[in-house]
Order: sequence, then structure tokens, then C-alpha cells
Amino acid sequence: MLLAQEEKEKTTALKDLLSRIDLDELMKKDEPPLVFPKTLEEFEYAFNEHGQLRHTETGEPFVFNSKEDLHRWNQKRYEALGEIITQYVYERLEKDCKLRKEMLPVDATEDEPKSFIYLSEDALTNTDKLLVLIQGSGVVRAGQWARRLIINDDLDSGTQIPFINRAMKEGYGVVVLNPNENFLDVEKVPDFEQNVADSLDEPAEKRERRDEREGKKKKDFYEKYRNPQKEIDREHIPIRENSSPEEHTLYVWDNFISKSLAKNIFVVAHSYGGLCFVELMIQREDEVKPRVTAVAMTDSVHNVWHQEAGRSVQDWLKENCCNWVSSSEPLDTQVDAMLPDCLRLSAGTERHELTSWRSFHSIFKFFDKHLEHQMDEGEDEEEPSSTVPTRSSNRVKHEDL
Repeated sequence: MLLAQEEKEKTTALKDLLSRIDLDELMKKDEPPLVFPKTLEEFEYAFNEHGQLRHTETGEPFVFNSKEDLHRWNQKRYEALGEIITQYVYERLEKDCKLRKEMLPVDATEDEPKSFIYLSEDALTNTDKLLVLIQGSGVVRAGQWARRLIINDDLDSGTQIPFINRAMKEGYGVVVLNPNENFLDVEKVPDFEQNVADSLDEPAEKRERRDEREGKKKKDFYEKYRNPQKEIDREHIPIRENSSPEEHTLYVWDNFISKSLAKNIFVVAHSYGGLCFVELMIQREDEVKPRVTAVAMTDSVHNVWHQEAGRSVQDWLKENCCNWVSSSEPLDTQVDAMLPDCLRLSAGTERHELTSWRSFHSIFKFFDKHLEHQMDEGEDEEEPSSTVPTRSSNRVKHEDL
């Protein structure tokens, strides 16, 4: 009887002790400082001879989950590596591809925010062919199709370098757009006086609701880590006439592409880049139609209805544009179009970010066919005829590819 009583007391004491221990608190992790290497060497990664990113000691591919259950820290580390990759690609464009950087706006003052594009030396003077490259939206910058592919696959699939090298080898001038460099990112300086004034003018009830929301956000955040770090507040200062991908594309057309001497301009536009080109068509239709010979889109997100493209723009796209889309069908298999805008072919992959690389050879074949038809039209125009040939009469069809 006495033994049973002692056991009961021990159990009660243990329960009391456990009730006072915050098990969730014990399970929390100390978040490491959000400080990361500044170079590939410091990250202990390098690109091998196949253009694959590998750890310099283990030879293993990049590992996202460097620290278990610390997603925010891992994500910040990934983003830091991504910024290094961006600079690495810029170096390759300049050193390997011999492209030059052109600052935007062209009349920018010394103190205002700036962007830039890349041009081959003959981009504006090549009288034959010009290739224009426009990537999709997001963190990718000039010379990139997809950061994820560069880090996890290789440079060939994730960058525009293979397109640039082949184009230059085949006699094209090259213009590489930078549609996502839209603002200068600076540390935000808090205006305490303005905050105080705003809080005095704010109704008490509204201020209480705001404080409650902010308190909940802080609580949720602090429940995840014992020592979470506050991120620096940032603000974006827009770049004049380049504050959006669409505006950037229009600006580069007006100040560079339209001034080139090339008889035939070709465009490769991935994802949101396709939307940017269609917007350019809408805004500069009379200039674009006689200058651009063909457009290769890869999984473009353009929509001729939502963008309110006119009938003449839609007709031109049907004749001169092809969109290689993500699909389980074999490469170059015709895919039913959701909208009657242009020919849609399978890119031979269901991965959106891979569509440009997988359709690489098909795109240049498509351009070659359009050049052949342009030459045929030129020969026909020299022969006496009562009928003036038009580009549409020599449309490149699916079976030509």
C-alpha cells in the first residue's frame, strides 16, 4: 500500500514537472546569422568542365537543405548563391561571348538608378541578321533563362550562352535584354516623425487592430526560432523608362533594335518575354512588322485577347511566330492551340524552365526556314509578275520544320 502511494506521488511530481516544461520551446532551433559567402570559392562550389555546379571537395551537386528544418535560412543561402551566379553569368557574357554592356537609360545622369543590356560589337551595324533574346520574369537577369537550371542542371540549359554562341557563329548580331532589372534596391531609412504623425491621426480602434495584426505576425515568427533575425527593410527606386519588363522591352526597341541596320531581326522570347514582345507589337506595330522576320517563343504566357491585340497583330503572329510549349509530346509535335494566335509545338519537355534549351536546335531551324522564304520572296520580286508576293504567301508551315 505504501509502495503504491510512493509511485503515485512520483507520477504526480513528474507530471507537474513536465507541465512546466515548454516542449515546443525546447524543439525550437537557433537560427544562424543570415550572413553568407560572397564568392563561389567561399561557397566551396565551382562549375566543372560540363558546366555543372559542384562542391569543390565532395564533387556533389548543390544541396538546398544545408541546415535541417531551417527553411528561411536555406532559402536566404540559395538567394545569396543566386546573386553570385548572376555576376558569374555577366562575366561569361563579357569574357567568353565578348559582349559589351550598354547602360540604360542612354541619357542617365550619374546619380540616378540604371540598368543595362548586352550587345555584340556588330549588333547595330550588322546588315544581315540580328538576334534578340528576352527571358521570362522573376530573379533571372541578362543572359539567364532559369537560375534553378544553372544551379541544379548546367550552364547550357539555364543560360542564353549557347544561343549567343551559335548566333554569332552563324553571322548574327546579338542583343540581350535585361527586363527584370527595373529598380534600385536600397536600405529603407525609417521616417520616425512621419510614423508618429500617422499614428496620432489614426483612429484608436484602427490602430488597435493594426497592432494586433502586427503582434500576431511577430508571435508566429518568434514561435519558429529562439533568436530570429529581423531583415533589413528595403525600398525600390524605379529605373526611368525601364520600371517594368514591358517598358524595358519598348525602350530597348526604340533606342537600339530599331536603329540596327539588320535586314532580318529574329526574337527568342521565353515565358513572360513572349508577353513583352506581343506588347511591343501592339505599341509599335508599324515599326516591328517590316523589321522582324520571325519570333520563337518558348512556353510564352502572352494572351492576345487579354492584351487586346488587334486583328492585324494576330494575323502577323500566325504567319511569323512559333511557340514551343511544355508538353509530354515529342519535340516539334504540333499541339492544339488554346487561342488562335500562332503555331504551337511541343518543346519535348513538361518542365517550363527547360523549354528554351530543349527547342534550341528547332528554333534555329525555324529561323533558317524563314530566311529561305525571305530570299525566295526577294527573287520573285525581281521577276516580272502581275502579282506582288507577300510574306504570308510563303508562310513557314509545321511540315517545313
